[in-house]
Amino acid sequence: MSEAPATRKHGKNAFLFVIVCVAMDMMGFGIIIPVMPSLLEELTGNPASETIVIGGYLMATYGILNFVAMPTIGNLSDRYGRRPVMLVSIATLGMDFIIMGLADSVWLLFIGRALTGISSATFSTANAYIADVTEPEERGKAFGMIGAAFGIGFILGPAIGGLLGSIDTRLPFFGAAALSIANFLYGYFVLPESLAKEDRRPFNVKRANPFGAVKHFSKIPKVGWFIVAFGIFQFAHSVFPSTWNFYSDIRYDWSETQIGLSLAAVGLGSAVTQVLLIGPAIKLFGPVRTALGGIGIMVLALGLFAGAVQGWMVYAIIPLSALGGVFGPSINQIMSGLTPRNAQGELQGATASLNAFSIIFAPLLMTQTLHAFSAPDAPVYFPGAAFLLASILTALCLIPFMLGVRANRQAVSEIGQDESASS
Repeated sequence: MSEAPATRKHGKNAFLFVIVCVAMDMMGFGIIIPVMPSLLEELTGNPASETIVIGGYLMATYGILNFVAMPTIGNLSDRYGRRPVMLVSIATLGMDFIIMGLADSVWLLFIGRALTGISSATFSTANAYIADVTEPEERGKAFGMIGAAFGIGFILGPAIGGLLGSIDTRLPFFGAAALSIANFLYGYFVLPESLAKEDRRPFNVKRANPFGAVKHFSKIPKVGWFIVAFGIFQFAHSVFPSTWNFYSDIRYDWSETQIGLSLAAVGLGSAVTQVLLIGPAIKLFGPVRTALGGIGIMVLALGLFAGAVQGWMVYAIIPLSALGGVFGPSINQIMSGLTPRNAQGELQGATASLNAFSIIFAPLLMTQTLHAFSAPDAPVYFPGAAFLLASILTALCLIPFMLGVRANRQAVSEIGQDESASS
């Protein structure tokens, strides 16, 4: 039954299929975020200012398994194709939601997070899929569409999760599981394979381990520096998924519904930026300048979040922070333009590994920072400390980014010229 979709010729429809898959997957993931503080309070009997530490360990568990598994998944997609990898990932994610929805102890939540860490290939494999079906000069805009799908999922997911969570804490998890099942069926019957058999390469064990993938790209400083910059940026950006729900509960005393609506606003801003601004910005300024602009904007936005003492201020800052989202698609275009077609999956696996590596430590650092400055016995009460730290880290990613530009000046310039010519 799966043979027809797997052999169908890819094109614009295939691109749309991946966008829909990512949006649905992100929607399911976003549904559970608003209720995590309440669920941990229910299971432990402790307030959010204490359970934030457990939340950090949960995300670190996800990051450890993701770091170990992601290069293998990227290499498997280069060997066997993108479609089967995405389907297995989506199915396992649905299992995670069911486990978490039925959890009667914190340990079951850790099992669920571990499964998600192993299976979360959707985004890296989707990026490789996009690289398969688009020309190099169009990839910046295409990667922006992946970001837009991410944003759309975050518009609907947290809003729905907040509303469902106000009815019952467990309900959002089962809603997310239902979405994953629908997503799997959609992909199984509709999603075509994007990687031609002649472009596949043998599975390489050395490249399939997390350190092997990073080592391979570290031999190419032009790509290696960009991967490091991307990893630092993602490390800093982890302040949102690791602390936002707890932070807004602690600082603004928001309910599940309010947390969900604020995340929906973040998703809306991201979607608007990625759909309307990524393509024009890269054509007008080129991928390098666009990425630099994203870094600067995010440094400012994170600093403003740190100082936002009232909830209404958050909504004033969200549109600015959304503009910082131009960084990801821009640097992805640069890196993919420097990488051969048959290694796109490996590239995405390597970047995802560094992202996962940051997810191991960033939640621990960010949640511990929030806990240290928001606990009843905190020497200085400053819940925005984690966002201030994230702002400083974002500024630091400028160093490896510029080293990458300097190491590969002509090639990066040609990527920008190709984009200008296509406009």
